Amino acid sequence: QVQLVESGGGLVQAGGSLRLSCAASGNIFSINAMGWYRQAPGKQRELVAAISSGGSTNYADSVKGRFTISRDNAKNTVYLQMNNLKPEDTAVYYCNANVRGIATISALDAWGQGTLVTVSS
Repeated sequence: QVQLVESGGGLVQAGGSLRLSCAASGNIFSINAMGWYRQAPGKQRELVAAISSGGSTNYADSVKGRFTISRDNAKNTVYLQMNNLKPEDTAVYYCNANVRGIATISALDAWGQGTLVTVSS
C-alpha cells in the first residue's frame, strides 16, 4: 500500500505564490510519473502538471509560465511551485503517482487526500 501526503495549501491573495509538496511512502519499488490535479467546485478534476521519472514535464495551458513541477526521486516527493496565482486557480489540489510496489509486476495509481488552495481577489 502506498500513501501520498500533501502539504502547502492555504489562502493567498491574487498575484501571490504557494508551494505544494507531496511525499510518497509505503510499498514502493519505483515511481513512474507523478502529477498534480485540481478540482474546483462544480467542475471535473483536471490535470495541472505532470513529470516523468526522467524529468520530462507537461502543463495545462492555463498554468504554463506560472506553475513549475519538480521532483526529488531520492525523497519520493513531488513539488508544485505556483506563482502569480489567480482566483480561478482556487481548487482542491490532488497529488498522483504511478507506483510499482516491491515484488509486484504492474504499477498502480495512488492519490493524495487533497489540499485546498484558495486565491482571493
